[in-house]
Amino acid sequence: MAIQEIDAAELDEALGQGARLVDVREPHEYVGGHVAGAVLVPLRTVPEHVDAFRGDGPAYVICRSGSRSFKACEYLVQFGIDAVNVRGGMLAWMDADLPLVEGDQPT
Repeated sequence: MAIQEIDAAELDEALGQGARLVDVREPHEYVGGHVAGAVLVPLRTVPEHVDAFRGDGPAYVICRSGSRSFKACEYLVQFGIDAVNVRGGMLAWMDADLPLVEGDQPT
């Protein structure tokens, strides 16, 4: 099954329309800077937190470069979850000069 992907600019637009974003990096990476509103579910914990990706509309998934988030999406689609990978991850988000927040909370 093909995994859907979007770029950082498309994610920014989707977030402006109320999209859900899940960050699958490690806690120390997330604390150092993440997209406002992103919920942290480290990749190794995705199997125990599949329900965190369920909801209205797609679950956008991000990591540092797009690799871990792609793996998470591959796993999630097996459960019928509309998971969309953010191509290029946080590196692409930062390259696009989009805003970051620091700390252990989504906002």
